[in-house]
Amino acid sequence: MRILVCLFAVLICGRAEAAALRSMTTLHGPNVFLKDLFDDAGANADRVLGPGPEPGGRIIIEAAQLNAIARQYNVAWRSVSRADRAVLEWPGRPMRREEAIEAVRTAITAAGAADDVDIELAGFSPPLIPAEAISASTVAQLDYNSNTGRFTARLSVTGENMNPIDTRVSGRAEAMVEAPVALTRLLPQTVLRPDDVRIARVRSAALQNEVARSIDQIAGMQLRRPVPAGQPLRLADLVQPSLVQRGSIVRMELSAAGLSLTGQATALDDGAEGEKIRVQNLNSHAFLYARVVGPGQVRVTADAPPALAAVPARFDRGLGSQ
Repeated sequence: MRILVCLFAVLICGRAEAAALRSMTTLHGPNVFLKDLFDDAGANADRVLGPGPEPGGRIIIEAAQLNAIARQYNVAWRSVSRADRAVLEWPGRPMRREEAIEAVRTAITAAGAADDVDIELAGFSPPLIPAEAISASTVAQLDYNSNTGRFTARLSVTGENMNPIDTRVSGRAEAMVEAPVALTRLLPQTVLRPDDVRIARVRSAALQNEVARSIDQIAGMQLRRPVPAGQPLRLADLVQPSLVQRGSIVRMELSAAGLSLTGQATALDDGAEGEKIRVQNLNSHAFLYARVVGPGQVRVTADAPPALAAVPARFDRGLGSQ
């Protein structure tokens, strides 16, 4: 009886000191340690057994291999079934697209591109990196054509507790500029206000003509053509607002030899301040060129050429009688 009690005590003590299999383990690095397989693994608990799965992957260690590992490192564990196994997982996440874009932008700018470039990645397939990792991406190799903007690059992704990951990316870089664009569709003859536009980043290649680059260039100007919403404003389509409208009656002045005569005429063109337009004297019906000097006002100088080949002989009397 005493012998049975002793054997029972030995068995209890043995079970208390035995290691326990960890059937599911979440890894936090690239290597597998003995303690990832067994609780109470003993003196060799911190021994590295080898590389684990890639981020986002898993490996399964079956009963036979577990038995061999336990014997090799003196772990007090033996499988009781062929179904015993250990599953090791290393959680991962896809690398953010913005990380790759920023790395390529830095490299292309260093290669001589404009300070502000927009990067398009073609068919980007993000690599998986450890879910908990704070990663850093750099371009280890760059092939960049400054004429077409096309590039290929090799990215190196590094971080604490992770193996470096290399991946290739390709795409196109386009220089960007800031310019005012229309908030809504703007119609011809619109006199622009600052709140008609907003500052936006625009692709340089899309700017086939010289465009306004600041709000100061467009405020108070008048449009000659419609501008769709979101489009920059071409300088050629901006004119000073018309002070004279075509078909309106204007006050006409003639200054010559110290004399100043006034009369009325019909404007045949729209005109901004300082522009030369055609007018027709209401009395003599003569067609003249005149310069816009104010709202509804034009001035004819004595040496101004007529709009027609000849000026009626009664021009001076007709103008002065108004």
